Amino acid sequence: MTEKTIVGPLSAFALLQPMHTVLVSSIGKKGKPNITTLAWCIPTSIDPPLVAISISPKRHAHSLIMESKEFVINIPTIELLKEAFFCGRVSGVTHDKFKESGLTPVPAHCVKPPTIKECIAHVECKLVSQFETGDHTIFIGKIVEAYVSKSMFEKRYNLNVAKMLLHLGGNAFATVDSKIYRARLPTKSK
Repeated sequence: MTEKTIVGPLSAFALLQPMHTVLVSSIGKKGKPNITTLAWCIPTSIDPPLVAISISPKRHAHSLIMESKEFVINIPTIELLKEAFFCGRVSGVTHDKFKESGLTPVPAHCVKPPTIKECIAHVECKLVSQFETGDHTIFIGKIVEAYVSKSMFEKRYNLNVAKMLLHLGGNAFATVDSKIYRARLPTKSK
């Protein structure tokens, strides 16, 4: 075992990374779609299918989700690093993120916010609850539809093709190794 060092509560998040990076699309009453980049996205229930995203009230996406009660979680790959970084660093209040990033809005199947054509998967959600947690709001969405590029997925992502975008903190990102490691329970010795 190696010696441990104290990093403190404010650096603790770095210990939880890398985290899967997603692009959340939303739309408000004015009809202008927006994209925000998040790494704070987790499944919370299988039945019903629920997912949580955490967004600061300072972010434009926060107010749009509060207005429409809907959002789409779009799954980018490492090829969209530049676009994902841009969408996480500029405000949708002053920027048209779809136009300026070159990403393409596509109508969703069941919700008003568009999906992002260049992403490999999409999870459409209707807001079922939200609650404040310090300086962020956790939005719980019921998954109403989900779809993925055929070549990227068969029961799980094909990591030889789908190079998932992982956030390490700040402006650092990574992707996963395509080798799959299988876990097994230890056998009891007699």
